[in-house]
Amino acid sequence: MRPSFNSALSAGMLLVLGWQHTPPSKNEEPPKREYLSKSGDTVDWLINARYVVTMDEHHRIIEQGAVAISGSRIVAVGSQKDLAARFQAKHILDKPEALIAPGLIDTHTHAPMSLLRGLAEDKRLDDWLTNYIFPAESKNVTAEFVRDGTRMACIEMVLAGITTYTDMYYFEDSEAEAAKEVGVRGVLGQTVIGFPAPDYRTWQETLTHAERFIQKYEKDELITPALAPHAIYTTPDEAIVAAHTLAVKYDVPMLIHLAEIARERDDALTKRNLTPVQVLEKLGVLDGRVLAAHAIYLDDHDIEILRKYNTGIAHCPSSNTKMAAGIARVTEMLRAGLNVGLGTDGFAGSNDTADLFREMDLAAKLQKVTRMDPTVLPAEQVFEMATIGGARALGMDRQIGSLEEGKRADLIAVTLANAHDVPLAENLYAQMVHAGQSADVEDVFINGRQIVANRQMQTVDTQSVYRKAREDRQKLALK
Repeated sequence: MRPSFNSALSAGMLLVLGWQHTPPSKNEEPPKREYLSKSGDTVDWLINARYVVTMDEHHRIIEQGAVAISGSRIVAVGSQKDLAARFQAKHILDKPEALIAPGLIDTHTHAPMSLLRGLAEDKRLDDWLTNYIFPAESKNVTAEFVRDGTRMACIEMVLAGITTYTDMYYFEDSEAEAAKEVGVRGVLGQTVIGFPAPDYRTWQETLTHAERFIQKYEKDELITPALAPHAIYTTPDEAIVAAHTLAVKYDVPMLIHLAEIARERDDALTKRNLTPVQVLEKLGVLDGRVLAAHAIYLDDHDIEILRKYNTGIAHCPSSNTKMAAGIARVTEMLRAGLNVGLGTDGFAGSNDTADLFREMDLAAKLQKVTRMDPTVLPAEQVFEMATIGGARALGMDRQIGSLEEGKRADLIAVTLANAHDVPLAENLYAQMVHAGQSADVEDVFINGRQIVANRQMQTVDTQSVYRKAREDRQKLALK
């Protein structure tokens, strides 16, 4: 008998918990039929596994399942017997003691900051930003820094099963080049901020170059360009409005930190008589593809505003707890119908690692203990947040986030042969969320290309990247 979702959580119980499937985003056209193959066709890859966890509309789990890939697309998902009869394959990957799942989606991070890993530990967020991070970035961040830091972070991410990451930083051209070199799918936001940044001196100059970045990458298969006004307390209102206007013009995401700390909320209430969410609504910047990172300090009215505009949420449990920023109301957001994904946040003291397996486990447990209710945020739902839920939050669920015909071939093979997999949990989602580890990821495909094979990077020389990162760190001016 295959592991399955706990039968006690019937469809009726799931509705009581506020868990409902969200319809696909309208921001991308559905896959065209020419991406799909017919029986008898030759495909590039046929991947067989003990289980295929699809995360499709019905959350099918296929025992002795298989995925067929042609070019950058999934052309079929089904039983091994059926797909072997339908297709000839140029390459076959057999994973008899593993499961195949959609690649994980990190909805919020700052990848180049891998070179600043652990810079300022045990600090409050405002102290961390003002007295450590912004000064360190001002002294050290260059195009080369961003390129080297991105390479390092992307290796860590793909080895942990992350196939898409969402970033907010500087020198985005350099970041895009590095991400493509590793082979990772990136949603890359040019930071718009109200003081001289490492790349551009004014927010007006930033937006000029951001438009060129969007035009350069708007049709790229791996890079989705984005605008990233930092936050309401660091970015002038007119800059946020201008960034939003540009994002809507090109139909690209707008990324922003929102309601992350109590001081942000309190200052907004004191100075504007509005919550941070209400500030954005008053500015008229919540329509379009907006993704809000953290979103901790929300009241019920804020949640309703975000629901009205279909704003995506990036929940970052490790960062929020490590910085003692607070615990987001994820249960209430999901119950209201918001699209919530998971994020790892930065490396420089706010998290220190890119590990969505850790985030899944912590996200579930935080909601359970703060509500003293073990039934909230079950493992299947939190795994949804790390895959198709993150895709919905980004407005990319018609392309990534689940294993379905016509979608981009972003998938991972996760071994079930380690000590913590024996005996295998009856609930496969619980196995991944609460017992699984990022080191269990053995193979990674992104856009149909094998990026990791048996935990070995196939696209870059890891040792040279590691060596350069160590050299860069030794040269940094951090005091």
